[in-house]
Amino acid sequence: MTKPTPFTLHVADAEIADLRDRLARSRFPDAAPGEALSDPWAYGTDVAYLRGLVDYWRDGFDWRAEEAALNVFPQFRVPLDGIDLHYLHVPGVGENPMPLLLLHGWPGSVFEFVDIIPRLTDPARFGGDPRDAFTVIAPSLPGYGLSFKPGQKRYGVPEIADCVAALMHDVLGFSRFAAQGGDWGAAITSRLAYAHAEKMIGIHVNLWAAAGREASAFQNPTEEEKRYLGELARWTREESGYQWIQGTRPQTLSFALTDSPAGLAAWIVEKFRAWSDCDGDVERAISRDRMLADISFYWFTGAIGSSFWPYYARLHGSAILPPGAVITVPTGYAQFPREILKPPRSAIERVHTNIRRWTVMEKGGHFAALEQPDALAREVRAFFHELR
Repeated sequence: MTKPTPFTLHVADAEIADLRDRLARSRFPDAAPGEALSDPWAYGTDVAYLRGLVDYWRDGFDWRAEEAALNVFPQFRVPLDGIDLHYLHVPGVGENPMPLLLLHGWPGSVFEFVDIIPRLTDPARFGGDPRDAFTVIAPSLPGYGLSFKPGQKRYGVPEIADCVAALMHDVLGFSRFAAQGGDWGAAITSRLAYAHAEKMIGIHVNLWAAAGREASAFQNPTEEEKRYLGELARWTREESGYQWIQGTRPQTLSFALTDSPAGLAAWIVEKFRAWSDCDGDVERAISRDRMLADISFYWFTGAIGSSFWPYYARLHGSAILPPGAVITVPTGYAQFPREILKPPRSAIERVHTNIRRWTVMEKGGHFAALEQPDALAREVRAFFHELR
């Protein structure tokens, strides 16, 4: 197995200048009339908001500051499964810290974890118990960020799970480890618990990605299940269009978002706003600088097209779990109030048969590590405390 190589992120000055030049030449659509006059986000990203965001991205945003924030953490690259896998490896501060695989999703990146990692690796610094410390390994998912280069093979959820399991077990030498994730990270975490159960101490998720999405599974639904089915129907009707585009014609969309930074920002920021606990103002939940760090990371790495591939793979036969699969690994869940879907426990227990902790959180949405790093870190520490 090839040894990992230390890595420091540094985007060339010429690439930053090129981005600013492209932003200065952005073309914007008009704002649709009618309903959009009262709700400028009714048809998608608000034109006025995006104009202001692009202006700030061009003239006010400090990429070097965000780059430095990521470079605080030790980073590495290692040839693995035919690609160069990028990951953060941050040692825990405490006695015998537990190895924790921390997994992002779409449209996220390792920039999601800048604030939560210290709360997991050094809990005493934030009022926690040093005995609950983790050593955090946070990879850029294969096909995302710095785990992408043009022409490399594409990955669905099962292949990503196998790759990161090899990172933890074969490269880093952990016989057993914990995992936590949201969005695709939750799907990969569930897949790990199914396909690599013997390696898992336990898993924690803040989205149920491997169960509860099929309305046909609910026979004679309870009142709680009926409420959820209504939420699922609305989600399918109003919020799932991006999945169908990214899952059926990802290459076509990739042209636009790889060529236009304003278009890339519009596609991603609409999800930050729609899926966060922000009461319509995305910057109440996620700072403008951190959003732009994430969007810039997609831009500089050119990875937006390959980041769509798990959607395509899922729609074309690459299931997160095979039919009838169950997960017996100890499982914890944090239910944030503005998560995109919140299936009832009755549905989840058909797949996850060893749920040890189910916590309803006070505030937060889909991007829990970004929106509520303190609350999520406390919850993760509390769950794994019982498994040490």
